[in-house]
Amino acid sequence: MQLVTGALGSLIPKLWGLLKEEYKLQKGMKEQIESLALDLESAHAALRKVAEVPLEDEQVKIWARIVREASYDMEDAIDTFLVRVDVREPASPDRLKRLMEKIGGLFSKTKARHQIADMIKVIKKQVDDLAERRRRYNIDDVVSRSAPPSTVDPRLSAMYIEVKELIGIDKSRGELISLISSDKGDDESNRKVKMVSVLGVGGLGKTTLAKASYDMLKGDFDCAAFVPVGRNPDLKKVLKDILLDLDKRRFMNINIKIFDDERLLINELVEFLQNKRYFIVIDDIWDTQSWETIKLSFIENSLGSRVVITTRKMEVAMAVSEVYYKLQKLSYDNSKMLLYTRIFGGQGKYVDNQLDEVSDKFLKKCDGVPLAIITMASLLVGKPREQWSDMYCSVGFGDKDNMHVENTMRIMAFSYNDLPLHLRTCLLYLSAFPEDYVIDKDSLIWRWIAEGFIHKKEGKGLFEIGEGYFNDLINRSMIQPVESESDEFTVEGCRVHDMVLDLTRSKSCDENFFTMIDNSEGTTSQSTVRRLAYHNRAAKDTHWVNHMYMPHLRSVISCWCEFDKQVPFLSFKLLRVLALENFQSTEGFHLEHIGNLLHLRYLGIKQINYWTYLSFVLPEEIRALKFLQTLELSGNAIELPARIGLLTQLVCLRVEILLSLEARFEGMLRKLTSLTSLEELWIELNGTCNSTRQFFRELGCMKELRVLRIRIPDEMDENVNRDFVESLGSLHNIQHLEVYGYEDFYGYEDFDVTTWEAFNLPPHLRHLNLESNWLSRLARELY
Repeated sequence: MQLVTGALGSLIPKLWGLLKEEYKLQKGMKEQIESLALDLESAHAALRKVAEVPLEDEQVKIWARIVREASYDMEDAIDTFLVRVDVREPASPDRLKRLMEKIGGLFSKTKARHQIADMIKVIKKQVDDLAERRRRYNIDDVVSRSAPPSTVDPRLSAMYIEVKELIGIDKSRGELISLISSDKGDDESNRKVKMVSVLGVGGLGKTTLAKASYDMLKGDFDCAAFVPVGRNPDLKKVLKDILLDLDKRRFMNINIKIFDDERLLINELVEFLQNKRYFIVIDDIWDTQSWETIKLSFIENSLGSRVVITTRKMEVAMAVSEVYYKLQKLSYDNSKMLLYTRIFGGQGKYVDNQLDEVSDKFLKKCDGVPLAIITMASLLVGKPREQWSDMYCSVGFGDKDNMHVENTMRIMAFSYNDLPLHLRTCLLYLSAFPEDYVIDKDSLIWRWIAEGFIHKKEGKGLFEIGEGYFNDLINRSMIQPVESESDEFTVEGCRVHDMVLDLTRSKSCDENFFTMIDNSEGTTSQSTVRRLAYHNRAAKDTHWVNHMYMPHLRSVISCWCEFDKQVPFLSFKLLRVLALENFQSTEGFHLEHIGNLLHLRYLGIKQINYWTYLSFVLPEEIRALKFLQTLELSGNAIELPARIGLLTQLVCLRVEILLSLEARFEGMLRKLTSLTSLEELWIELNGTCNSTRQFFRELGCMKELRVLRIRIPDEMDENVNRDFVESLGSLHNIQHLEVYGYEDFYGYEDFDVTTWEAFNLPPHLRHLNLESNWLSRLARELY
């Protein structure tokens, strides 16, 4: 079975937590809660056992679905009680008002304790019903698979950066580059724009081949861009991406009217490319209509420019040009080398006649498709070789000829079923993102934590555990790593191959895990909506969301949407995750009523308003979000409220551009006692160093800080500089430190290197990046 276990993993610890004295439950409640927690632990164990069984027993599936949905409702009820009991408003300065608030709070908490007693009785009845169904369906008689749990070969971590380097790519790359570069010469026909298509079925490595060729050739041109398209593309976004990839600095501040009009975007591209020899790769085009629009941008300027597209559709390749490169499957020898390299490491050489016979069966079914081979290898890694034959039979390959696509999907489905339950849940979460979307690693892990997918282990933090999950998914070839533009050895995100995305979306729909918005009238699911994914919507299509009946909605991920002044989704009071990624707002926006989302654990707001200076102020009401763990904000300018210091459960604060540090911020950071990751905090001086100096002093008090990325002025006086150095030296748990300056500052003559002479690198530091004019001078002075 492919099921995940709902909210049971996070619900059970919360039940045990209710037994603490601070909740002052009614007499007899503790015994009921203990009994309830034990019953749910038993149900959780049975559900995990069922999830590992490949049988598709209909009654078992019904029971599992009921348990999963009931667990969400139970967690919602428990969290509602915790919110009412734990939330404490700041005291009023007025004594009478303070007394009235205290009396009101006591009545509210007493009422909540009565309600939890009634709620526990309802939950206990639900659990008893589930236990009866479990006996009736003979769930415990279902036999688990005999195969041992999968393990990940530690050698695969060394292949982290090499995932994209497929065996046999050198020959194909040489042939494609030859095709792209042919017709060299000075006559006019050779200087015309040449367009070449790369054609092949899904999983053959078209993108890998095109990117490898692009990386080798782009230096020979005046400008270059590599832009993915995908199915059902937003062509305005594709055209914007081409502009930004060609010259990000120039087009980040482009007029908004241009970005909202395809014709104006095309005109801008034509004007930019008019006198340049350009090389542009358009990756993964599915239809000729999209191509007909995109190609209008590629002006014929007789400078020898080149355009490459990748597609799996012959009609698209022919619409581009009669010149196309048909990517072939891997030869048997290369397929075998790829399989063995992925399993055994090294050069893929392994001599074992018996093993060759078994692997030959797999290779024939993989039919030279690299994605199928890599996915199959990830299944075989760590498995006893005597089990390989059994695994071949378990995959259920088709017997017809030319079934490489179907067989690839079967391999990926089998690989998904082979994942441990915690990885299965984490992978399903990626079904919420658009095709070809770059998913930020750190943001993703913080969302997994907010969703309750990651649980504490002795000696490890939640984020560290989440990083392990992320790496496991890469090692199993379920996601593709995306390296940092500035550091090829740092993985900052991932993509999901479209075939894997199709698989996860199908599983997600089956298990009511994520609901996708199908059109502006409704969703693709009639079930209770727990999580909502919302993509590529204009402002006029977003208003209806607030009027949908989704009382159980707990997560929203919105990508590439446009909002007007009022951000939607703020009326869903059980929300735990609200992520607005790469959204646009033409008039600015506000977060009125954000304080009503008392269950919120993760709030991420990431604007893409490059063209206008749209600031937003985080309202004071955010102080009510006592359970907020992660706050990620990016845009042109952000102002934080002073009362953000009341968010005592905040463990990650990532702010890209901070408007100002004023006197009212003094003492703010000291209150953020559980902060462990402060990332992308920008600081600007406003004519005085006092607030910046206070900030630096408080920074040194954050002894648990693990990650710090900070932008500072290039000009700081000796006292501020000393406070900064002393604070950095006090961060004994820091692992990742990045310090940036501003390009508009050029240092100053009174630079005092002696301030830094006593600076000792923190003992756990793994990553250090210093990019500031005066820090560069420091490096020269010291070394």
